[in-house]
Amino acid sequence: MNASWIVTAFVICDETLEALEHQSHVLAQVPDSEVITVAIVAAKYFQNHHERALNVMQALGYLSGSLSTSRFNRRLHTLADYVAFIALTLNELMTVGEAFIVDSLPVPVCRRVRARRCRKVRGRAFCGYCAAKKEKFFGWRLHLICNTAGQPVSFSLLPAGHHDLTAIHELTVHLPAGASILGDKAFNSALDEASILNEVGARLVPIRKANMRPNAWADDYDLRHHRHTIESVNSQLESMGIQRLHARTNPGLELKVLASLIALACTNMD
Repeated sequence: MNASWIVTAFVICDETLEALEHQSHVLAQVPDSEVITVAIVAAKYFQNHHERALNVMQALGYLSGSLSTSRFNRRLHTLADYVAFIALTLNELMTVGEAFIVDSLPVPVCRRVRARRCRKVRGRAFCGYCAAKKEKFFGWRLHLICNTAGQPVSFSLLPAGHHDLTAIHELTVHLPAGASILGDKAFNSALDEASILNEVGARLVPIRKANMRPNAWADDYDLRHHRHTIESVNSQLESMGIQRLHARTNPGLELKVLASLIALACTNMD
């Protein structure tokens, strides 16, 4: 583990809670900022395994006091709104530049053969297909926009059966005017491209299919130059275990996804 990285994550959490005038309980040995930091460290180094991260950080002296796993889980769920706020605040800070990359990746909750017995989510809306891996999965799909440095600027967690274009308007509404949004072939839609250009002032530039007119040479260059960034981001999130999350409830799964995005932002900072 990198001590400087852990301190950076803690400072972000602590300063944000302080700005919100949040006070930890007077009897708590471990402040709330450290509780959130444990979740972020678990995403970065322990594939979102909270108990393992908590035990290691306590053994190495990173925490102010002792904290049991059950108490940690209860306190982390109580702080869910603050975790979401930290993730959204980092997104706003990273929304700079002229080029952004959009993509989606699967967040399964179980194997497809066990879908009928799954209690967390039910229905065909959660049956998805990953074209990159050519395999079906059951659960959620994380729709993500990153800047060219690989820092997340916008995200949405939707049922896996929804098309990539379902969340594109929600994801792009806060992007700066004049920006280019680079995507793969799944984002080809003349209506959505025109709508985003009129409403936001940003240009959706997807990779054209073989039977479509190609983009201008400058757009094609940007696609080739920047598309590898989102693939690196997907690999980073996969290494954090985002496609093998063990959570008993949907709020618990969402917490781990948010912690992974915060860890990703802290990792890709200059």
